[in-house]
Amino acid sequence: MSDEYLAIDIGSTKVCAIISTYNKSNDAPKIIGQGISKARGFKKGIITNIEHASKSIKKAVDDAKIISDSVLTKAIVSLSGSYTKGITSHGIVNVNLGEITIKEINRAVNAALYNASLVNEHEVIHVLPYRFKVDDHDYIEDPLGMNGQRLEAYVYVITAQKSVLSNLNKVLNNAGVEVETYVHSGYAADIAVVNSDERELGVVVIDIGGAVCNVVIHVNNAICYSNVLSVGSGNITSDISIALHTPLKTAENIKLNYGSLLANHDENSQSIDIPKIGDENYAQSISLDVIQKIIYARVEETFVLLKKMIKDSNFSDNIGAGIVLTGGASRLNGMKELATLVFDNAPVRIAKPQEVDGLFDSLRNPAFASAIGLVLYGADRYTKYEIDYKKKIKYKHDEIKTLASDTNNNFAHILDDIQDDSAKDNTTQEN
Repeated sequence: MSDEYLAIDIGSTKVCAIISTYNKSNDAPKIIGQGISKARGFKKGIITNIEHASKSIKKAVDDAKIISDSVLTKAIVSLSGSYTKGITSHGIVNVNLGEITIKEINRAVNAALYNASLVNEHEVIHVLPYRFKVDDHDYIEDPLGMNGQRLEAYVYVITAQKSVLSNLNKVLNNAGVEVETYVHSGYAADIAVVNSDERELGVVVIDIGGAVCNVVIHVNNAICYSNVLSVGSGNITSDISIALHTPLKTAENIKLNYGSLLANHDENSQSIDIPKIGDENYAQSISLDVIQKIIYARVEETFVLLKKMIKDSNFSDNIGAGIVLTGGASRLNGMKELATLVFDNAPVRIAKPQEVDGLFDSLRNPAFASAIGLVLYGADRYTKYEIDYKKKIKYKHDEIKTLASDTNNNFAHILDDIQDDSAKDNTTQEN
């Protein structure tokens, strides 16, 4: 039997809705519908007009429903890094029966959440465990089923301002959508593009969108840092428009058709004719070398700012796999070469989202990494034992039941009351 679910990625320039099915027996999602609309009512990931934003979302969702013949209303929704803050925290619990069950893991992760210095008027979106310690044994990947007296959980907590979530909920409700859960957009992109070796070695994922760059750092097989830089491919368009005194629409076309970070060493460099603002009947001749220098200056400055952000994270020594670039702007010719230069010859690769059954050709490019990440999140590709927006601990019941059966231990019977305990713990914290 397959479960059907809706994923909505709200980006700086577009809204993408995808309807998928997930067959747990073969652990495979399948895309059955998609809709893409221009993002109106948003600026740099922030809502600027509720009515326009609602219409953008509704159009994408309605198109996906028509293709899939679905009537879904609940959705997994991306949340821009522009909305969020992240902090690390740490919790310790005693293991009463000597064997670590899902209940002890849940208590440890909630203890770490309880100890977190949360910002006032912020709501928790994710609690992501990135390190466990059992007694004196550190960097445990999965403590389930181990014996010990003490369990420690190190977590990365992502929060968002309550008023912002309230406005976003209103936009989605107006579009006929109910939020099943929110997923940080950088986290979603990470799910879609990072491979197992990179997760093990540590990696930075930079999702370069139209108005912002979402940054996440993956260490010890989990995310431990996120941030956002309010610069995107739209800034390149603006720079071209201002420098060449040409309309924004023309500047966007120049970027898409002639944009490159690689210098042209041909003495007979090509020129193009473009209109001027205010006098579009007049064509000015501009060398492609000039355009290349404008784009190069903006992207180089962006990478320099991102490099400083990564250094300030204090995780720069833990990213053995280097940098993964994704998002629409990552396709710009010469992006990998410039990034390698700025990031001191660290490994750099441009990443498309991984293949999913039923994937539409239009989604097979880096611009849809976050959208495909939401699809995979809905198919259980989350961080094991994370606590989500609805305050539920996430894990695969079948895996835990199998372990319980194989080891003849006694933690299978507590699966049903874990969520009740989690809800009680969070109620206590709120009070």
